[in-house]
Amino acid sequence: MIGGISAGRAAAAASVGGIAAAAGSVIGLVAERAVMGYVLDVDDPYTQESFGGLRGTPYAVETSDAVQLHVEVDDSGAVGPTVVFAHGYALNQDCWHFQRRDLGDVGTLVFYDQRSHGRSGRSGREEVSITRLGIDLGEVLDAVAPPGPVVLVGHSMGGMSIMALADQRPDLFGERIRGVALIATGADQVVERLLGVRGELGRTLGRRVGEAGTAVVAAASRQADLIDSVRRSGSDLGYVLTRRLAFARADIAPSLVELTVGMLAGTPVGVIADFLPHFVLHDTTAALAALARTEALVIGAVRDHVTPIQHSRDILTLVPHGEYLEIPDAGHMVMLEYPDLVTAHLRALVARASRGTAVEIEHPGAVPVPLPRPTRRSRRTRTRRR
Repeated sequence: MIGGISAGRAAAAASVGGIAAAAGSVIGLVAERAVMGYVLDVDDPYTQESFGGLRGTPYAVETSDAVQLHVEVDDSGAVGPTVVFAHGYALNQDCWHFQRRDLGDVGTLVFYDQRSHGRSGRSGREEVSITRLGIDLGEVLDAVAPPGPVVLVGHSMGGMSIMALADQRPDLFGERIRGVALIATGADQVVERLLGVRGELGRTLGRRVGEAGTAVVAAASRQADLIDSVRRSGSDLGYVLTRRLAFARADIAPSLVELTVGMLAGTPVGVIADFLPHFVLHDTTAALAALARTEALVIGAVRDHVTPIQHSRDILTLVPHGEYLEIPDAGHMVMLEYPDLVTAHLRALVARASRGTAVEIEHPGAVPVPLPRPTRRSRRTRTRRR
C-alpha cells in the first residue's frame, strides 16, 4: 500500500489513464492531420540549409566494451577550448546543426553519435544504461580531445550522459572540464514528472508505466524490420506527432520538423526499447556537486513535453552559480527552435570557460575512418546569472 492505494490499483489507474490519454491524442492527431496542408504552408527560412550536410573529420572510437562510436571533429584552427556535444535519445549529432555551423570560431568542436544511434555501432541490450553513456563520453574525451580546457554540451539524454560522467569521474570537472551546458534535461524522476506524480506513488507508477512501455516497444521490436520500414517511409501522422511533442512555436519551420522526424525514424525500434527502461532508474542529482567547480549553463523550455521545465529549475537549485535561461515559447528541441539564442549563450559559456593558449591538436586512441538565419526571439525569455 502506498498512500492508501495498492500497487495493483495504482498500476490499473495508470493503465486506464494511459489508454484515455492515448485515445485523446489519437483524436487530436487525426484532427491535426486534416490541416496538414495548412501546416506545410508555413514560411520556411531554411529551405536552402544543408541539414545533415555539415561533416567533420571522422574517427572511430572503440569503447571499453568494444562498441564503435562515430565521432567527428571540426578543427578550424581557432584558439579556444574543445567543445564536445552529446545528443539526446533517438536523435543523432545532426541535431546540433546550427551550433556546428556558427561556433567553429570558438575552438575545436567534437560531435559524436551515442551508442546504437546514428552512425555508431549497435550495443547489446545488457550494455545499455545511462551509466554506460557517461563512460562512453569519458572515452570520447580521452580519445579525441586535445590537451587543454573542455566544455561539455548535452541535450536531454546527452545532459544525462554528462551528469553520469560527473558521477564517475568528478576529478575531471574544474581541472579538465571548465564548462558544462545542460539543455532540456533532467537529473532524476524523468518518468514521474511526465506522469505528474511525485514521491513514492510517482516512483511506483513510473516503474509500472516504464515496464508497460518497455513491453509494448519490445513487442513491436519483434516486427522491427517492418515497423522501421514504415517509420522511414514517413507519414503525416509522424510529422504531426513530432511537431506537437518536440516543438512549441506555431510558426516552426517545416524543415526543422522534418529533420527531427528523420532522426527519430532512423533510430531502430529495438534501440528505443533497449534505452527506455533506464529513464525510470535515472538519478544523478548527487553528481551535480561536481559542476560547482565549472562554469555552468542550464537551459529549459517551458513547453517541453519530454523533460518538463521543472527538471531545469531543479538542476539550478543544485548548481546555483550557473547561468539560467528559460524560454517560454519553446519545446524539447529548443536548440533547433531558437538556434541563435541557444548558440549565443553557448558562445558566452565558452568565453567564460576559456583558459590557456593554443596547443597542438592530437587524437590519441582514435582511428580515422576511410542561409538565412531566424531573427525572431522570445522577448519573454528569462535569463539569470548568479
